[in-house]
Amino acid sequence: MTDDLDHDRLARWMDGHVAGFEGPLRIEKFAGGQSNPTYRIDAASGAYVLRRKPFGPLLPSAHAVDREYRLIAALHPTGFPVARPYALCEDEAVLGAAFYVMEMVEGRTLWDGTLPGMAPSERRRHYEAMVDTLADLHAVDYEAAGLGDYGKPGNYFERQVARWTRQYRMSQTDDLPEAERLIEWLPRTVPEQTRTAIVHGDYRIDNLIFATDGPRVRAVLDWELSTLGDPLADFAYLAMNWVTEPEGRSGVKGMTGPETGIPTLEAITVRYCAHTGREGIPDLNWYFSYNLFRLMGIVQGIKKRVLDGNASNAQAAATAARVPGLAAVAWDFAVRAGA
Repeated sequence: MTDDLDHDRLARWMDGHVAGFEGPLRIEKFAGGQSNPTYRIDAASGAYVLRRKPFGPLLPSAHAVDREYRLIAALHPTGFPVARPYALCEDEAVLGAAFYVMEMVEGRTLWDGTLPGMAPSERRRHYEAMVDTLADLHAVDYEAAGLGDYGKPGNYFERQVARWTRQYRMSQTDDLPEAERLIEWLPRTVPEQTRTAIVHGDYRIDNLIFATDGPRVRAVLDWELSTLGDPLADFAYLAMNWVTEPEGRSGVKGMTGPETGIPTLEAITVRYCAHTGREGIPDLNWYFSYNLFRLMGIVQGIKKRVLDGNASNAQAAATAARVPGLAAVAWDFAVRAGA
């Protein structure tokens, strides 16, 4: 049970807005996640998932559950694997914050990118499914899906560097020399954008639900950072796993090759290019620096919410302590990219 949601109000709202809903309902908050709190709802009519904005003051443009809902509502009819959307509530009087309800997709969440306990062939097939699903996302005709205005025109990375600089500044609590260098260097060195696609923004193994019986992606979750932009943003973010230490999360540095079955970065690059018609991928060090800068901005936001008392996860304080280290590593990749 949870005490941060009004069960009776939610049941009344779902009765009027979610087709086929039948109460009573029981609510359980999912562990993990530090952005939009997420809950499982079990009712007589089946299982659902609710995602809401955090309570309390929020940064502008953050926690946009309405954008998440619009995105999955547009993607679901295309056949791309997302949860079925049921209803969006922007009336904060119902639960105290905007939220939406979608179907509960049953399957496996794989938290550790090294996939312990799997045979090498199974690991390889799971990674191939992950890469193929990303390529499928980037092939979606976003205009036909009604998402032609889902992102702003112009260079995606230029916009994103400016956005995360603003977000960092608005939640800044310390003076970090590497962060200041990145804020000066990144906008001067933005790469050319040659394609536009739906960008997930946080595409990693634990944001996928795999089928219970094999390496098939049943749903891609957590679309809070999605927009229209450069698909290389998603690919480079996924590729970050190959330069990230394996600490029980998505990192697989030093764990790839025939012995483990986890494809090398070269192998997933070839596969992604084959599925998207690319001749190759540019040097990734700039993209790695940008991704770590963005992550620094996200974690800085968590740190500010910890200080303000609004963080939604018990591990938020530990996560917040990562900000200086992220700035340092981001600058290291910038140096490798020629800074």
